Amino acid sequence: MAIRVVRLGSDRAAGEGTRIGTVRRPPRGVPKTEFASGNWYDVWYPNLAPSVETMKLGQSAETPAQWSAFTRKYRAEMATPESARNLELLAALSHGSDFSVGCYCEDESHCHRSVLRELLREKGAKVEP
Repeated sequence: MAIRVVRLGSDRAAGEGTRIGTVRRPPRGVPKTEFASGNWYDVWYPNLAPSVETMKLGQSAETPAQWSAFTRKYRAEMATPESARNLELLAALSHGSDFSVGCYCEDESHCHRSVLRELLREKGAKVEP
């Protein structure tokens, strides 16, 4: 039992479980009826996505300092009581269920999901490497 951190739209791994889209917006040009069958996500959960302003900060980050600024801002958003409870819930569920969380970005190291992976681990989640 664990959480996988995935790129939405990629092939599903065996035993991946429910795929949760932690993105601000649904995939463009994809009918809602094809979100799951197209390997995007089964459940849309924008609560764990960066705000639009923070997302733009991360997308435009070109230097380590800019990426660090994005990381600090996203972490601050995820430290609010509501977001912290969401992370704690997923962390608890990871000990009894298989599921995945993800985003569209090609490079996880330059995506909020790399920070989300760390945040989940900090809350005690079992996260696949």
